[in-house]
Amino acid sequence: MTNIVFDLINQFGYMAICFLIAVENIFPPIPSEVILSFAGFATHHSQMTVSLVIIAATIGATLGAIILYWIGTLLSEDRLEKVFNHKMFKMLGFKKGDVKKAIAWFDKYGTGAIFYGRCIPVIRSLISIPAGTAHVKLSKFLIYTTLGSLIWNIILVSLGSYMGENWQVIVNIFEEYSLIIAVFIIIALIYGSFKWYKTKIKAD
Repeated sequence: MTNIVFDLINQFGYMAICFLIAVENIFPPIPSEVILSFAGFATHHSQMTVSLVIIAATIGATLGAIILYWIGTLLSEDRLEKVFNHKMFKMLGFKKGDVKKAIAWFDKYGTGAIFYGRCIPVIRSLISIPAGTAHVKLSKFLIYTTLGSLIWNIILVSLGSYMGENWQVIVNIFEEYSLIIAVFIIIALIYGSFKWYKTKIKAD
């Protein structure tokens, strides 16, 4: 499966990245860590640039999130659990309780969960569903989703480009320490937001 991903990126470039990330957001057969890290590395032996790879990935992530948001507007929590407990979804990489985990995350952090949840594996794919179920305003959903996805994509694509041929090290680190990394990313985002807000108040 990963070889197909690599071939698509090498052959179709930005379009493949956009498509693969959109698909990964709907169901995660290949983690975004693999797609984005490899895409960052691919900028060394193709005409692709890091900035345009990030833009393509962000567009794909937003499109995938919109589909899940729409599904969320149509289904209740109980129906979602039944759907995602189906054998087909388990084959696609979902585990029992993933939907409840995303809904609990959303309930705990409110609409801010849409932004922060984009930096957490599994949650980043499913957080769009409770947002749709809660009928969060679409414009707000798009802003939080785009910004959260942009940060996640910048981190992974940049690391993949920096590591070059050793891009798989990034994937291994994220797989093993995904929760710890997610916590650090969230702390950094909160701290950065606080500093920006404080600076803005002083400027006003």
